[in-house]
Amino acid sequence: MSIKVNHITKLYGTQKALNNVSFEIGTNEIVGFLGPNGAGKSTMMKILTCYIPATEGTATVCGFDTNTQSIDVRKQIGYLPEHNPLYLDMYVKEFLEFIGGLYQLKNAKDRVKEMIDATGLQIEQNKKIGALSKGYRQRVGLAQAMIHDPKVLIMDEPTTGLDPNQLEEIRGLIKKLGKQKTVMLSTHIMQEVEAVCDRVIIINKGEIVANDTTQTLQQNTTKQVITVEFDKEVSLKTLKSIQGVEEAILIEGNTWKIISDIENDVRKELFNYAVKHNLSVLTMNKEEQKLEDVFKALTKK
Repeated sequence: MSIKVNHITKLYGTQKALNNVSFEIGTNEIVGFLGPNGAGKSTMMKILTCYIPATEGTATVCGFDTNTQSIDVRKQIGYLPEHNPLYLDMYVKEFLEFIGGLYQLKNAKDRVKEMIDATGLQIEQNKKIGALSKGYRQRVGLAQAMIHDPKVLIMDEPTTGLDPNQLEEIRGLIKKLGKQKTVMLSTHIMQEVEAVCDRVIIINKGEIVANDTTQTLQQNTTKQVITVEFDKEVSLKTLKSIQGVEEAILIEGNTWKIISDIENDVRKELFNYAVKHNLSVLTMNKEEQKLEDVFKALTKK
């Protein structure tokens, strides 16, 4: 296992930021680490990168203990924190060469060129970092995190500030990296998780509430949602009288959202209702549960 977390607890005074957290991330796996603000995501990432110690429990990265072998752990990790720290008065290329020097890379200049090409910084490489847009600063942060070719990449909100084209490019880069490295990323963009992650860990109030593939999480639902459009006006009372219908919500016009138990497919009953009341069904769609819906169900009370 590239990352192994065993019963980690972190206290800030009397506040428990993490409570008995355990999980594992394998080699060549991209895992989304999700949770609402204040759930403990950044705290967990800071422990894994040896930025802060855990109060209780242990964590290892590539077999090295974060408490007793922090230097070895840092050699294995590329880290992009939420607030990307950069030297704004340095030029992009100069900054990356400086970072390469810190890692004592023998092929620093070649590696800098490779990272500039990989992150799309070619046209900006001779600018001062302070003159770059937020999106390009984020690319510089990604380049410095990858420059020493780490085995594990830990990224906190890696696509913040990127436009749609840049998003597509960086997501493609992350997927490519996931074939060679372990990637752990935190984000609030559910489409990003669905697009690049093999697995999702959801944390809420310092505790793991889900740890599975996106597909499995989306399938594990107890409700079914049907969107149906009639050609005429119908009443809420009559819709709710249909066997199996738990809730009916008017969207607009004569289009309704029908909620029922997952084991009770009400589409046949809706057609029978339409025939009985001399109605035509213009459209009917069974909605797939989105990861965003799963996230809300697990973290919102």
